Amino acid sequence: MLDRRINAVRGDLADISLAGVLFAPHYAKAQAMQCSANSAFLRASGAQDAPAVSQLLHGEIFHLLDVTGDWAWGFCDHDAYVGYIERTTLATHPAPATHRVISRSAPAFADANIKSPVIAQLAAGALVSGEMEGDFLATSKGYLHTRHIISSSDTRPDWVSVAETQIGQPYVWGGRGAGGIDCSGLVQLAFGQAGVKVPRDSDMQRESIGEDIPADMPLQRGDLLFFPGHVGIMVDGENMLHANAHWMSTIVEPLADIVTRLAVNHEKPVLARRRIML
Repeated sequence: MLDRRINAVRGDLADISLAGVLFAPHYAKAQAMQCSANSAFLRASGAQDAPAVSQLLHGEIFHLLDVTGDWAWGFCDHDAYVGYIERTTLATHPAPATHRVISRSAPAFADANIKSPVIAQLAAGALVSGEMEGDFLATSKGYLHTRHIISSSDTRPDWVSVAETQIGQPYVWGGRGAGGIDCSGLVQLAFGQAGVKVPRDSDMQRESIGEDIPADMPLQRGDLLFFPGHVGIMVDGENMLHANAHWMSTIVEPLADIVTRLAVNHEKPVLARRRIML
């Protein structure tokens, strides 16, 4: 059984890489495209009111397999997640990224001057290319200050600190930081800034990230805790950072409070405790 979240197959079409694995009426070779919008939601079907399943950030690559009307179907490069995205948000000739946004939100100015109008906002993790002009990077979206970006080849090893920059960010299902974020999107963003690719959804992350923590071992900063349909990051031995629908925000709260809240509906609130060594 193929996981259709990360294997591009539908009734009429499949990614050519799946030929020989499953039968499909037609196969298509993916075309690399690039998100040219500030951000764009990946949706479960080609409709504005379809549920969001993830979010593509500016500069990220999307592998296009089919276009129907205004919607492109394919999968994201960074995690292979499959879905539909508005065709107008994609550029046909990807430009290699020179820099990556590290601030929670980076204003793009009209000129290389902090007093000039802000013409766009790019989220943490967005990829850009351009030339330096003093303290600014001139990009297709405007001028980004060097305080808000790093070289695309650089990483930020303290991924917990990266996650902490999202405190106060609204909870948005499918969000990866542009206007909102969800629990697994927070983990993916933090690891991405550390140069580590991780899967999109919390169940995928639970099965692939880190090592199990023995039941008698105390928790520490950076440990991941997995719950039914949820994941959080420990900031110390007792408190957890997570983007959550209960508070509709990204907050730090006592782990004991979270477990008590979830125990009302779940016999086993904590499914796994995982430790990551980068």
